[in-house]
Amino acid sequence: MPPFISLRMIEFEDALRTVTDLSYEVGTEKVDMLDALNRVLAQDVRSDMNMPPFDKSAVDGYACRKEDILMELKVLETVPAGKMPTMKVGQGECSKVMTGAPIPEGADSVIMVEDTEELEGGTIRYLKDKVKNNICFLGEDIELDAVILEKGTLIQPQHIAVLATAGCTNPVVYRKIRVAVISTGDELVEPDKKPQSSQIRNSNAYQLITQIRKFGAVADYVGIASDTEEDTRKKISRALDGNDVVLLSGGVSMGDFDHVPKVLNDLDVKLKFESIAVQPGRPTVFGSRNRQFIFGLPGNPVSSFVQFELLVKPLLYKLSGLTYRPVNWRLPLGRNYTRRKSGRLSWMPVEINESGEVIPIEYHGSAHINALTAAHGLISIPIGITELRKGELVYVRQI
Repeated sequence: MPPFISLRMIEFEDALRTVTDLSYEVGTEKVDMLDALNRVLAQDVRSDMNMPPFDKSAVDGYACRKEDILMELKVLETVPAGKMPTMKVGQGECSKVMTGAPIPEGADSVIMVEDTEELEGGTIRYLKDKVKNNICFLGEDIELDAVILEKGTLIQPQHIAVLATAGCTNPVVYRKIRVAVISTGDELVEPDKKPQSSQIRNSNAYQLITQIRKFGAVADYVGIASDTEEDTRKKISRALDGNDVVLLSGGVSMGDFDHVPKVLNDLDVKLKFESIAVQPGRPTVFGSRNRQFIFGLPGNPVSSFVQFELLVKPLLYKLSGLTYRPVNWRLPLGRNYTRRKSGRLSWMPVEINESGEVIPIEYHGSAHINALTAAHGLISIPIGITELRKGELVYVRQI
């Protein structure tokens, strides 16, 4: 059997659909609430109490009966937050309350302290003739047993606050995805080595490792696979041991020393596509073996960076129990842009200027990794389009 079954080049949308349709949800675990950041909830979280748990004051002021606000009011007591009132408010009476304090029985509104005047004899006068309730009512934010965070929520700091409110200190989340990274090629040396003639430093692996960590998955760096079939098989077999996803950087073309295709075939990896009508990243390969997924990413660093964002990240999110929706801004293009070839969907690094305009960054091709350091995002240029005009609205995908 040949190392590659002949697969046609597919469009990006088909590649993305192929990747995400094959995914599944991994197992779950309980974690400490403070370790749940960037994890995905695996079950709904319900409130174990009403919020607020009692009628409470929204302001510093005086709790009274609304029908009495034009009268001089006798102050019965002061109620701080965290203490219960001891006296019922009747006609012509009020209690001074702090923000967050429980509302005394009998009161139905709170007049703000800055709208009152203190009088002799422990009384006050309201200086206006109308008043809002200024009360946060029992259960108006959250009712007992209500779902407050849904399964599939990507936990951010604001969600941690909700977990704390509900007393959910050990939420059930999907386990972290394990992703192996392999670089291929005799021309590569690690960053702490001085490249000799014809060698370059291995930047792709470390870029991918940090993209994986930024996502929140566990990166397993296997190392550089030399240009031999034996070492390529050894490294890929090691990567498949205990990882959910394997990322190969380089070595996926049809060159004399590119052993990855044959080794994948020998290891019973079923290839789904080997080429995408996208730029950068055309020679991107994807396959699966049982419940493991393998990407062969191009060797050029911009290509591998972009294809991680476009294809790998959505798969990782699906495995984590979340449907990925990338952040897109719709903004005007700040200057004209043209390209000579339009046979592939193109992704271009851009920055956003102080006027909110999108400016294409000087970009020399898929090896020009420095172009990404100033980029705020990427814009896509559809197949068949050779020109974008200044002022045209484009979608900027955050990276």
